[in-house]
Amino acid sequence: MSSQKVLVAGCGKSGISAAKLLLKMGGEVVLYDGNEKLDPEKIRKNFEEDDKLTIVLGPLSRTDLVGVELSIISPGIPLDAPFVPVLDDAKIPIWSEIQLAYHVSKGKLVAITGTNGKTTTTALTGAIMKTYFDEVFVVGNIGIPYTETALETTEKSVTVAEVSSFQLETIMDFHPNVSAILNITPDHLNRHGTMENYIAVKERITENQTEKDCVVLNYDDPVLREFGEKEDRKPSVFWFSSTQKLKSGMYLDGDLIMYAHDGKTEEIVNVHDLQLLGKHNYENVMAAVAMAIRIGVPMDLIRKAVKSFKAVEHRIEFVLERAGVRYYNDSKGTNPDAAIQAIRAMPGPTVLIAGGYDKHNEYDEWIEEFGNKVKYLVLIGQTRDKIAECARKHGFTEIMYAEDMPEAVRVCAAYANAGDNVLLSPACASWGMFDNYEQRGEIFKECVRNL
Repeated sequence: MSSQKVLVAGCGKSGISAAKLLLKMGGEVVLYDGNEKLDPEKIRKNFEEDDKLTIVLGPLSRTDLVGVELSIISPGIPLDAPFVPVLDDAKIPIWSEIQLAYHVSKGKLVAITGTNGKTTTTALTGAIMKTYFDEVFVVGNIGIPYTETALETTEKSVTVAEVSSFQLETIMDFHPNVSAILNITPDHLNRHGTMENYIAVKERITENQTEKDCVVLNYDDPVLREFGEKEDRKPSVFWFSSTQKLKSGMYLDGDLIMYAHDGKTEEIVNVHDLQLLGKHNYENVMAAVAMAIRIGVPMDLIRKAVKSFKAVEHRIEFVLERAGVRYYNDSKGTNPDAAIQAIRAMPGPTVLIAGGYDKHNEYDEWIEEFGNKVKYLVLIGQTRDKIAECARKHGFTEIMYAEDMPEAVRVCAAYANAGDNVLLSPACASWGMFDNYEQRGEIFKECVRNL
């Protein structure tokens, strides 16, 4: 690979990082993006002057691929993008950027996927690992591309990676020592087409694992239970459950997280000693503890780490309290199931901000969760009419529209009483109004502070 010519598709964070990795290894890169309006000079500023780099924008032609032996596709680019058939016709293999990173990295790999909870679980798992191992890298969708740290890894390293379905579409020999699938609920169907396709892609995280490896699975998820009980499954299964006492695995017993193994049980932590809200977060803790146990972290260090860990930014993140109203930022609640968990975690009556980009999800179960907890629904973005129609169908009529985030926050502040919560948990992606969910959350927090 050090002398190969490689096409990297996508000029965003992932693509730039993958290109830099290849160039550091002595390769030659064709950096491609279908958006011909991008500024090539601005893109080139990310690289050194003497880098063997060619930038191609707009339609991709066969002449652009002369000498190219491999292509790396950024996760945000679907496999039905117009340029992909050009690569197929030229018989150029397509790798995801996590496949590239894995190919050149060393040490142990822990990989985490699932519809919801990935970021919190990845951050917590990384925090636990850092109490015991000297070289720990926390990468992936959590903010640092895997390709950015791959060359820094050694045989003593532990890499904890948050992995999305988009990244798993184009893996080859990607092989975690320990993997986790936290849950599977409908999401990204605009890209994967069917629920069956989405499930199959998520399950690919175990594709190259062997009998020596382990997959951590949610026993309460019917899809994952069926998957974990398959006879042809190779990695061993470490179960966790928030609803049932397990003979082997992690489970929630009242307020206690317990670990059953070798015919005995031991208490891990009382949930009241955690700094995380909601049962879904107790599930995230169980998954993280399971992975840490499997990698070999001592239990006393695990307990200390989970008690000190605080919620990650943009995931049911407490912002401030003003006039007796508590404001929470759950901008990472980008699908209905994640938004359901946020509602359940709220300690009292809630004024909810929701809406955004349409990923073709349905909102019925989310609306049904409102019960007596959601007092008002303030809608923004492309999906606001669709959500409003669904809410009215279920008998919820306390609905208001806002044109942007500042107006939404002002409306919430006007209607919330002392003792209420204001929650941004959109149940939708951020695209269209914001660059990403991080920007959406930051703007929400800024608006709250400026009230």
